Amino acid sequence: MHVLDLKNSRLTEEELQKNFSDAHPPLTHEQALVEAERCFYCYDAPCTEACPTSIDIPKFIHAIATGNMQGSAHTILESNILGGSCARVCPTEILCEQKCVHNVREEGKPIRIGALQRHATDWQMEHGGQPFIRKPLTGRKVAIVGAGPSGLACAHRLALHGHDVVLFDKHDLAGGLNEYGVAAYKLADDFAQKEVDFLFDIGGISFVGGKTLGTDFTLGDLQRDYDAVFLSLGLAGVRQLEMEGEALEGVQDAVSFIKMLRSNNKKDVPVGRRVVVIGGGNTAIDAAVQARRLGAEEVTLVYRRGVENMSATVVEREWAQTNGVTVRLWAAPTQIVQEGGALAGIEFAKGYINSDGKAEYNVEDTFFVPADMLLKAVGQVFHHDPISGEDIEIRNGRIVVDAHYRTSMRGIYAGGDCTAGEDLTVAAVRDGRDAAEAINIALQKDA
Repeated sequence: MHVLDLKNSRLTEEELQKNFSDAHPPLTHEQALVEAERCFYCYDAPCTEACPTSIDIPKFIHAIATGNMQGSAHTILESNILGGSCARVCPTEILCEQKCVHNVREEGKPIRIGALQRHATDWQMEHGGQPFIRKPLTGRKVAIVGAGPSGLACAHRLALHGHDVVLFDKHDLAGGLNEYGVAAYKLADDFAQKEVDFLFDIGGISFVGGKTLGTDFTLGDLQRDYDAVFLSLGLAGVRQLEMEGEALEGVQDAVSFIKMLRSNNKKDVPVGRRVVVIGGGNTAIDAAVQARRLGAEEVTLVYRRGVENMSATVVEREWAQTNGVTVRLWAAPTQIVQEGGALAGIEFAKGYINSDGKAEYNVEDTFFVPADMLLKAVGQVFHHDPISGEDIEIRNGRIVVDAHYRTSMRGIYAGGDCTAGEDLTVAAVRDGRDAAEAINIALQKDA
């Protein structure tokens, strides 16, 4: 039985650096010009309609084509201040690029909108710095709990309106999902922190790390000390398999595995030789591919239903297979198998669609996948303990907000993944931006 490598000695530092370098290198300026000139600059642009943050895509692409890089970046960032990270992690293939009119032409190749967006925002961060200037200071102070994409977008927009903002987060660094929850090769070269620094350059934003709501302070404290509060709590909880053996060495949730990869030297991250990942979303894909790139000899991703039911996009699924991940469908775990107190593998029951169109699993028709590491990616949930006992309505496991992002508690707003929505980074940015506008209007009325 193999024991997990506490120091990953299978790959050299050079190999690890290559494996976790930028997965999709940026366009050169010449490539960007050629791509931008393919755009028809549609008046009623379906790509813009498909963007949760409503970036004026034809306008920013036309600016690239005419050499106006600053104007292009400004168009993007005024709608999505985290346009750089969204260009790297956003599933453009099912949003803006899917709606590109080029898809219905003979060649069927959409404009590479994500790559062009990255080209423009990278230029701004490297050459122009923060493009926005704060309005006159209002003397108002807003607290934001959670420094992920939604909280950051909210903070920037509030600061732009002249309010002072204090961002609280349980982590030592701001960035949330971008810093701790995305595959390292998607946001390479410490991009998440570079973007945070860029965003903070607007001024008026203070970051307080290592502080947890419900432990270090309460909503009541914030309600007393600030003019408004925005909750950007994300999905901090992870679902368990509820099976014997989950406490074994080598069994962990995929979110923690990805966080460990983002927070440590890759050589220090233990990885099995034969890894099984259970799940069908992008987190499962990120965990599986990164395990492979850490040096796992075999990685098998197992999903309980068919490929059409996976929340991971086609691009992500193909990326996993390109990286040597074996994908097995229609299988549900029935047992974590141990040998001598150590993880030996996982037993799965084969599934099928019954006459009612529902999934069923035959516990008498099983197969075994040997493994010395199991990564669970079976879903994340809103962890509401920090606001338990507060007068905030929760429905279907999420915070309830109205059209203006107001919760049921006076002066408390919320947005992002902790509320019902698409569970996309770009949607969280939209929530933070729009909540900031709502907060700003409310503060002006109270002035």
